[in-house]
Amino acid sequence: MKQGASWAIVTAWNPGGVPQPSARNIAAARELARAWAGPAGPVVNGEGEWAEDALLLPAARLRDAVALGRRFGQAAALFGVGSRAALVWLDRDVGVTRAWAVRDDPYTGVP
Repeated sequence: MKQGASWAIVTAWNPGGVPQPSARNIAAARELARAWAGPAGPVVNGEGEWAEDALLLPAARLRDAVALGRRFGQAAALFGVGSRAALVWLDRDVGVTRAWAVRDDPYTGVP
């Protein structure tokens, strides 16, 4: 991804934080892919029991992440520009938790 370019990660799995049957999550993920007109790549959002298939949306705008996340009943979406990332909470009033992405040293596991 080009340095300084915007991006978002959105999932359609488990709307409202309520676990759904696999078939329903897969169908929702396909609908999300159809809803996004631009390029997208598969990623995994979360970990462990909450690892969910999601889409990385290069060049997405913040409003795209908010609209898609809300459309698919998500509590939050991830939006970034370059290595800056924000967890965007999607309740009535959009809230943002900002963070910096860092690369782990593959030999020590330390950023």
